[in-house]
Amino acid sequence: MATIGARLAERDRRRFVGRSSELAFLERCLGGDGDASVVLIHGPGGIGKSTLLRELARRAGADGRRAHFVEGRELAPAPRALDAALAAAREETAPLVLIDTYERMTALDGYLRGTVVPSLPERALVVIAGRERPSRGWLEGGWESLAVQLELSGLSADEAQELLALHGVDDAGRIDELVGWAKGSPLALALAGDDALGAVPGDGDAAGRAEEIDRPELMRALIRRLAEAEIDGPHLGPLAVAAIARVTTIDMLREVLPDSDAVQAYMWLRERTFAGPLGDGIALHELVRKALHGDLRHRDRERERDLRRRIADHLHAKAVAGHQLLSIDLSHLVENEAIRWGFSWDAAGEHRLDEVRPGDAEAVLRLLRERRAPERWSVLEPYFERAPERIAIVRDLGDRIRGFELSVTSANAPPMVAGDPQLGPWLEHARATGGEGRAVLWQSAVDFTADPRTGVQAMLGMSGILRSGLENPRYAYLPIDPRLDGAVRFAQAAGGRHVPELDVTLDGRLTQCYLLDYGPGGLLGAQRALIYAELGLVPPQAPAEEEAVRAVAGDREGDLDLAEAVRDALRNLGVPHKLADSPLASGATQEQRAASVRTLLEQAAARAFGETANEQLLRRVLERGYLDPAPSHEQAADELALSRAAYFRRLRAAAERVAALLAADERLRAGG
Repeated sequence: MATIGARLAERDRRRFVGRSSELAFLERCLGGDGDASVVLIHGPGGIGKSTLLRELARRAGADGRRAHFVEGRELAPAPRALDAALAAAREETAPLVLIDTYERMTALDGYLRGTVVPSLPERALVVIAGRERPSRGWLEGGWESLAVQLELSGLSADEAQELLALHGVDDAGRIDELVGWAKGSPLALALAGDDALGAVPGDGDAAGRAEEIDRPELMRALIRRLAEAEIDGPHLGPLAVAAIARVTTIDMLREVLPDSDAVQAYMWLRERTFAGPLGDGIALHELVRKALHGDLRHRDRERERDLRRRIADHLHAKAVAGHQLLSIDLSHLVENEAIRWGFSWDAAGEHRLDEVRPGDAEAVLRLLRERRAPERWSVLEPYFERAPERIAIVRDLGDRIRGFELSVTSANAPPMVAGDPQLGPWLEHARATGGEGRAVLWQSAVDFTADPRTGVQAMLGMSGILRSGLENPRYAYLPIDPRLDGAVRFAQAAGGRHVPELDVTLDGRLTQCYLLDYGPGGLLGAQRALIYAELGLVPPQAPAEEEAVRAVAGDREGDLDLAEAVRDALRNLGVPHKLADSPLASGATQEQRAASVRTLLEQAAARAFGETANEQLLRRVLERGYLDPAPSHEQAADELALSRAAYFRRLRAAAERVAALLAADERLRAGG
C-alpha cells in the first residue's frame, strides 16, 4: 500500500535538479573509487545541502546501500546520543552516514572525529553537511588524507529555471524575476515558486512582479527556515542594520544605534551562522539579508528608512574622509534599478576583477567577434599591447573572461590616448571645461554575458572609479551604445548629459558620449544625494557635511595611531623597555607599564575572536605570531598550514581586529 511518506519521497525526487558534479564525486566515493572517507559539505542556509543528502541517499538505496541519517537539530549534545544514532551503522560493512545541520552539534565535533568516525567500518562513507566551514581538526592530524571539503554554491540560471518549472511556474517574466531574486538558492526558488502560484497576478510590469516577490508571507517563511532559531529580541536593532548595510562594523553600529552597546552587538552578530566576515566587518548571507530586509520594510517602513539614512550618512562621512572603497557600500543602498544596472558591486560573489594576462587579448578579440563588435579592436589593441594596466578584466569563478573595461584619467592616460578617436577628444574636452584631474573617462565597458542579472556591467562601472586613483571624482565620460536600452536608461538616471559633438562612429557603429557632473560633492556626494532622494529627503548642506568630514577625519587619525601602537606593542611583547614606552602603557615603573600592555593585549585578544573555524584561525595566527610566538613567522605559517602570504595577511587582520576592539571599548583600555 502506498504511504504518505512514499508520496513525499517521490515528490522530493522529482523536484531535485542540478548538482551533477557534486553527485558524481559523491558516487565515486560511495563506490570506493575516491580516497575520501569523510566529505564535509558546507554552504549558507537554503543552498540545498539537505536536498543533496536526500538525493545521495536515494541513489545509494537504488544500489542496495542503506543510509543512516543524523539530524543535528534533533540530537542531544551528548556522546551517548550520537553513539545510539549510529549503532546500526556499525553493524554494516559499508555504511553510508549522513549528518545534517552540523552547525547545531559542533559540541560533538571532537568526539565525532576522535572516537565515532574512527570506529566505523573501513568502507564507510561519512558525509557531513553544515553552514560553517569544517574546523581545522578535520584538515590535520592525518585527516587531510581522508577528509575532503565540498562547498555548495547556488544553482545556475538554467537549473533555477528548471526548478521553477517543476514548481509549476511558466510565466517567462516571472521566471526571470525569481531567478534574479533568488541568486541560485534552491530554498528561495522553491518557496517563491510555490508562493507565485498562489499570488494574485500583478499588472505584469517589473515593479509589480518585484512587489509580489517581496510579499511579507514569503519573507517570513524564509526567515523561519534560515534564521529564526538564532534571532532574539534584544538584538533586533543590530540585525536590522546588518540587513540593510552591505558590511556592518563596530563604528557603524555605534553611530547608527547610539543607545546600543556596539561591541556587544557586533560580537552577537559575528556568532550567527548566517553571518561571515567581509572586509572590515560582518555581512549576512545574502538570502538571509534579503529576507530580513524585506520583512523589516513590510513591518516598519519608517524604521527601515531612518536606518538607511543613518547608514548612508555614516558611510558618506567615512568615504570622503579617505575611505574611498566605501563607495561600494553606498551603491549597495541605492534601489534605483536603472542606476544599479551600471554601478554596483553585486557581481562580486561570482566574479572578480583581474589584470590582463597573457592570452587575454586574443580571447577578448574572439569574444568581440562573437558579439559582432570587432570594430572596437582597432582602438583597443594598442592598450592591450602597450598599456595593459589601464584595462580591468572581469572573470567568473571558472576563470572565464566575462567582461572588461578600459578607463583613464588625465593623470594616468598613456601616450596613445592622443591618437585615440574617442578618448583623445574626450580628454581634450575635460581639459578645456575644467574637468582635468577630476574626471574618469571610459573608452570601453563591455559585458560579454549580455545578462544584467550577473552584475558584470555594473562591476565594470565601479571598476573604473576604484582604479582611477581619484578619491572623489567630479566628472565621468561614459561610452553609451544607443542600441542598449539599459545603458541609455543608466546614463539618464545618473544625470548624464548627451554631448553629440563627442560621439564617435567606428565602422558604422555609433558610440554616444554622456557626461556626468556629480556636483560639488563629487561622486560620493551624488551617491548620498540619490539615497536621500529615494527616501524623499533633502541631503544635508555643505557646512554640515564639512563638519562631519572633519569629525571622522579626526577619528580616523586617532584610529590609525592606535592601530600602529597595537602593532608595535605586539611586535615588542618580549622587549619590556619598548613596551613601557608604548602609548598603551599605564603605571609608574617600567615593569608595571610593560605588564599593563601585555595584560591589555591579552584581554583584547580573548574577546576579539569568535568560535567559528575562521575566527579561531585568526586567533591562532595572533597567538603563534605574537602572544605565544613560534621561533619564526615561517614556522608559525607551517604549523598553521598556511602559505606565507596567507599567514601574514591573517596576522595583519588579527592585529587590526585587536586595535578595533580597543578603539571601540574605552572601558577595556582603562582597565575596566
